[in-house]
Amino acid sequence: MSTNIFENMVSMRSMTHEDLATVSDIERRSYEFPWSHGVFRDCLLAGYQCIVIAHNRKVVGYSILSVAAGEAHILNICIDAAWRSVGFGERLLDEVLLRARSSAVREIFLEVRPSNMHALALYKKKDFHKVAKRPAYYQASHGREDAEVLVKKLTSDR
Repeated sequence: MSTNIFENMVSMRSMTHEDLATVSDIERRSYEFPWSHGVFRDCLLAGYQCIVIAHNRKVVGYSILSVAAGEAHILNICIDAAWRSVGFGERLLDEVLLRARSSAVREIFLEVRPSNMHALALYKKKDFHKVAKRPAYYQASHGREDAEVLVKKLTSDR
C-alpha cells in the first residue's frame, strides 16, 4: 500500500472497555461462531495485549495477543468486512509483531482455518510456517474444522 493521505487517517492503539461494543459487533458480522462480548472483556481484564486499528478514529479491526514465557499467541485478529483488502490486516499484524518483539518474544503462534485463504496468504507473506494441525478445532456449520498451527520465529532484525 503506498503512502498517501489515506494512510494518515489510520491509527493503532490499545483497546479500551469503550471499544468492546464495536469490537463485538465486528466479530459478530465476521464469523458464524463469534467470540462473545464477555470473552473480549475477559481478555482486557486478563491483561492481554488488545489492539484496535482505526480509520479516521472509527475502529475497523482488532487483535488479541497473549504473551508469556518468551512466546506469544495471536488469539484473534479481524478486520471489518467493509475495510478488508486495503492493507489494514497487514498493518495490524505488523503492529502485533512489533509488540511481540518489544516483549522479548522469540516465537509467535496462531491457529487459522485452512479455508481462510486470505489469512493464510498474509501469514505466509509474513514468514509464518505450519508446524501442526489441530483436528476438529473450530466449530463449523457442518461439524468441526481443523486448525493449522502456524509459527514465526522473531528476531530483533525481522
